[in-house]
Amino acid sequence: MKALTFAGRSDVRCESVPEPGLRAPTDAIVEVRLSGICGSDLHVYNEREKGLDAGTVLGHEFVGEVVETGKAVRSLKRGDRVASPFTTSCGRCFYCARGLSARCPEGRLFGWVEGGEGLPGGQAERVRVPLADSTLVVLPEGVPDEEGLLLGDVLSTGFFCAEQAGVEASGVYAVVGCGPVGLMAIVAARERGAERIVAIDSVSERLELARLFGARPLDHRAEPPGETLEEMTDGRGADAVLEAVGSPAAVRSAIDLVRPGGVVASVGVHTEERFAFTPIEAYDKNLTFRTGRCPARHYMEGLLPLLARGRYPLGAVISHRLPLAEGPRGYALFDARHEGCTKVVLKP
Repeated sequence: MKALTFAGRSDVRCESVPEPGLRAPTDAIVEVRLSGICGSDLHVYNEREKGLDAGTVLGHEFVGEVVETGKAVRSLKRGDRVASPFTTSCGRCFYCARGLSARCPEGRLFGWVEGGEGLPGGQAERVRVPLADSTLVVLPEGVPDEEGLLLGDVLSTGFFCAEQAGVEASGVYAVVGCGPVGLMAIVAARERGAERIVAIDSVSERLELARLFGARPLDHRAEPPGETLEEMTDGRGADAVLEAVGSPAAVRSAIDLVRPGGVVASVGVHTEERFAFTPIEAYDKNLTFRTGRCPARHYMEGLLPLLARGRYPLGAVISHRLPLAEGPRGYALFDARHEGCTKVVLKP
């Protein structure tokens, strides 16, 4: 079958790889209908995260159709249209029972193989899904494939971010970074009742999408975010800042923008070794800083009614729809933000 594989820094290739097969009775094989390129894939692409084996099939965002199941799979059948979170999970351990499926001891991240151990990803024609019953979510009729794709990562992460931030109707909030996760964090904040949301970025296409989803867009190159938020809050600053970039500069900005006693919810994938703020700063601001990997599987079924309502044009975050063979170009476009690229979806 064809798949996108990692060949080294900034080197992704579309090539033939072996077909996946069942390895355990709890496995399923999914024929991929759509696969996404995620911002966190760029950490691998640029080798900010190192250790990935050459030849690894990439990708952790996919939606598809079940074509084969192991003998122990009970809740899925051939022909089911399913969405997958970016990690597998058992659904029954200490962490899964507490809504922290991303830390399931049996879980694996799709698209990460190191030293021969790990799980090939979904930027491929087919993918093996371990722990299929507790990992995959069947999509109801009326939920488009593209929205099912967003459900398994960026939409769930946006809602995780808003929950971590403690967003409520009366607050003033800043979203740092209007990539797909930041945009979904705006949606989540709106769903929690927030009406005063400032969305901070410098890319015009992203800022227009932020406006579409109900935030006040702010280009930080032209308008100082701190002054705007102080004007909105009698000089205090944001009640919480939702950081969706994953860089020291983004965290530094969040720390500067949040009011004393406020919350910074950081869901961007960080690869640096140290925080962009000091213990003294955290103490002096009575800061609450919350971070970590989103337990996407925990959120997915609860978000299906939101997708069914169709209140938000979520597919608008997707700027490029490409065949799998053009995946290497998709990575390059997304990395350089060329052609107004906000998110790339691949169709095998």
